Amino acid sequence: MRIWSVHPRHLDRQALIACWRETLLAQKVLCGETRGYTRHPQLERFQAQQDPVASVGAYLEGLALEADARAYRFDRSRIRVAEARVQRIDVTEGQLVLEWNHLRTKLGVRSPDVLARWQGVATPDAHPLFHVIAGPPASWERAAT
Repeated sequence: MRIWSVHPRHLDRQALIACWRETLLAQKVLCGETRGYTRHPQLERFQAQQDPVASVGAYLEGLALEADARAYRFDRSRIRVAEARVQRIDVTEGQLVLEWNHLRTKLGVRSPDVLARWQGVATPDAHPLFHVIAGPPASWERAAT
């Protein structure tokens, strides 16, 4: 499961679609509708929120907005708590850089044209749900640095 902290505009088609699907799965986990993934580290930041389902809904809304910009059709009716006002979640610069490097490796293999578009960007923008703060990668991050 990869719920990207980077802004959805940076994702290629495959990553955007996979992130949508994986975040819908995360939503099911947060709603108690599945036995799997209940202790997945990437869910920690949502579970720590006052309303985890609303927070993941806000995240899904950000993905859906990017899908709209690309003329993709993401079914917003699948978002349990849509258009909720939630507090932004902190994400560290270190986490963004780690994810950016991970994403660029993937883009180099499957979407070199998308990688070329972002050439020279050292730190990407964050997903609109996140507020960037100084610091190292998140404690829940399991990807190799």
